[in-house]
Amino acid sequence: MKYSCITSSSVIFNDKCQPATIIYSKDSGKIIDIIGKEIEEGSPMLSKYNIQEYDNVTPNIILPGLVDSHVHLNEPGRTDWEGFESGTKAAITGGVTTVIDMPLNAVPPTTTVHNFKLKLEAAKDKLWCDVGFWGGLIPTNTEDLLPLIEYGVRGFKGFLSPSGVDEFPQIDTIHFENVISKLENQNTMLLFHAEIEDDEKRYHDGMDTTTYKNFMNSRPPTFETNAIEMIINTVDRQLRGTNSNLKFHIVHLATEEGIPLISEAHQKQLPITAETCFHYLTFSESLISNKATHYKCCPPIRDDNNRVALWDGIQKGVITSVVSDHSPCTPELKNLQKGDFVEAWGGIASVGFNLPVMYTLSQLHANEISLIEIVKLCCENTSIQAGINNRKGYIRIGYDADFAIFDPHIKQTIRNDSVQFKNKLTPYHGMELDGVVKKTVLRGYAMFDVTKGLNVRPLGCTILEPRSL
Repeated sequence: MKYSCITSSSVIFNDKCQPATIIYSKDSGKIIDIIGKEIEEGSPMLSKYNIQEYDNVTPNIILPGLVDSHVHLNEPGRTDWEGFESGTKAAITGGVTTVIDMPLNAVPPTTTVHNFKLKLEAAKDKLWCDVGFWGGLIPTNTEDLLPLIEYGVRGFKGFLSPSGVDEFPQIDTIHFENVISKLENQNTMLLFHAEIEDDEKRYHDGMDTTTYKNFMNSRPPTFETNAIEMIINTVDRQLRGTNSNLKFHIVHLATEEGIPLISEAHQKQLPITAETCFHYLTFSESLISNKATHYKCCPPIRDDNNRVALWDGIQKGVITSVVSDHSPCTPELKNLQKGDFVEAWGGIASVGFNLPVMYTLSQLHANEISLIEIVKLCCENTSIQAGINNRKGYIRIGYDADFAIFDPHIKQTIRNDSVQFKNKLTPYHGMELDGVVKKTVLRGYAMFDVTKGLNVRPLGCTILEPRSL
């Protein structure tokens, strides 16, 4: 048996950044051994492994491949917005070795086994990273949930407000209760777009819809807090004190007012977690010009005090993961010329920016967040959320040989014309970031090298095995 090895003076594993040499097999795609020191090529310490390939990446840092658990790949149906090939290429060039695809905005959405089979067929031979799948939770598919679990979805996402697409209607409290009863004994997760809209807070006749502040104020924090309170109260009422494996997750938390609610749920030992997104940690309302509809997302980006408070929620362990929520569309749907925030599609394009964005922000934040903590937020906890933490998100013996090789000392500037995702429009355009992903390894194979480009063929796989407990 022939093996490969990669070594550096800085490897993040076991909650430390330390020298290590990692032995892995391309045949199995797994890590075979980890030696806690940087070992030179030809050293007797490596002789027993029959090393075929040796790679010393010092002074660069070896991290586990990132897991982005919130990505809209949109295929089939809306592949002019994004697709498996372009979306996973963007991910792998940024050190993201696994993405979990959201059930919308594909047509049809991932709400039945039939629809899921269409999605899996569309993904064949197009994946540059590994891909798992969330199923959809809509009012008419309660009987489809158990079959979808058997086919390998990681859990189910529902909306508590209109999703923006007709084929994915919102659910209400009664349906939520029925789904909990249906899935109480299942090892799965329910995820929620946690906004409950109040028509009285929406736009009024004559209001300027090109003004960002008017858009932000039209979706106040109460939209989120009302939804989060409903989720917590329902879970508490239905499951508290039971032995259920059912878990719950708030996607893209955007308001600081939700943090004490999530904290209270943790104190009650309710199985509820929350994520936020890179854009909520990066941007603030005062920096967004009127008509700049490429910043539109729901919930909206809020003021700078709110942004800082989200960082505080991360440091206190209330927000446990950070994801892209890559939700692109065609530039025409962003309606930049007219700049109408009501008419424009909402969503931020950013998959693959994960590591340099987080590293840059950690340097700017008053209380620096280390790369070790970034690994927790963007690798470990996202893999736990997706139920793949038995193979992804960590550098451990027996886990997939997924690595991001990162140089924190080089700067890069994001440009619309150079991004890998399909539609070249992102609010990160022009932003200077600290750090560059030099190489990305997926199950032992170099899928991206900054000097050589992408691998000649896609080697990503679909992840369909049952969730890890």
